[in-house]
Amino acid sequence: MGLIFDKNTADSYDSWYRSLQGRATNNALEQLILSLLDPKPRERVLDIGCGTGNHLLIFSKLGLDVSGIDASRYMIEKAKERLGHRCTLKRSMAEDLPFDDNEFDLAVFINTLEYLDDPLQALREAGRVANKKVFIGVINSLSWNGFKKRIQGYLGDSLFSHAKFFNLWQLTSLLQRAYGPAPISWGCIKTRPSFVEKMMPFRKNFINWNHFPFGSCLGVSATMIYRIKTDKIPLKIRLKKASQPLIDVKTLENLNRSNGAQ
Repeated sequence: MGLIFDKNTADSYDSWYRSLQGRATNNALEQLILSLLDPKPRERVLDIGCGTGNHLLIFSKLGLDVSGIDASRYMIEKAKERLGHRCTLKRSMAEDLPFDDNEFDLAVFINTLEYLDDPLQALREAGRVANKKVFIGVINSLSWNGFKKRIQGYLGDSLFSHAKFFNLWQLTSLLQRAYGPAPISWGCIKTRPSFVEKMMPFRKNFINWNHFPFGSCLGVSATMIYRIKTDKIPLKIRLKKASQPLIDVKTLENLNRSNGAQ
């Protein structure tokens, strides 16, 4: 990963996550994730770049079998403290996942792709281990929120100075390169700026703009397809015992003597 979160970066993210704006964004993003992924109880989900486990807790409450990876040792330790034995957690790079092919039903990148050295390779790995869907959630580079985060990065904010922001067309292109003609679904959300929230605290703290591609957060889901799919077909015919060997005993003895003489 391009940026591996340490304690200071993690504290900065958690501070934003607990803020009014952060809670509004994540509540809306959670609904968007569930809409695009449509997870079923007991399905296996891998959170790539799981951080301290905020979204793993959500998936766990939905009855999913949850696993997470992160490149940061600090983040993994914090996630273990929060989830205990409810989750499988490993320290790993997104571009080289320590799992078997099709080990999961779902794989998600939630504010992770922005910090990766090789997003395309990470997506290919996610498609290798997930047999149903891959979801990406990012800050939309074409939104006011994305513009503001880029300015914060230019001004030295450690959380955004190393981030690469994406828009819908860039994500669609990456997914096509990673998975070919995989069906893609997407949606956007728009949260109100914090100063507007303070002035006009409405009951609903987000607006779902659906297919308006300039919302503050962007979610894209790709459904995995395979050109060749094999089925495990049980063998129903019992093999019979051979009536006689292909080579009789005398012939075998002669061959052994011949080989010994050589």
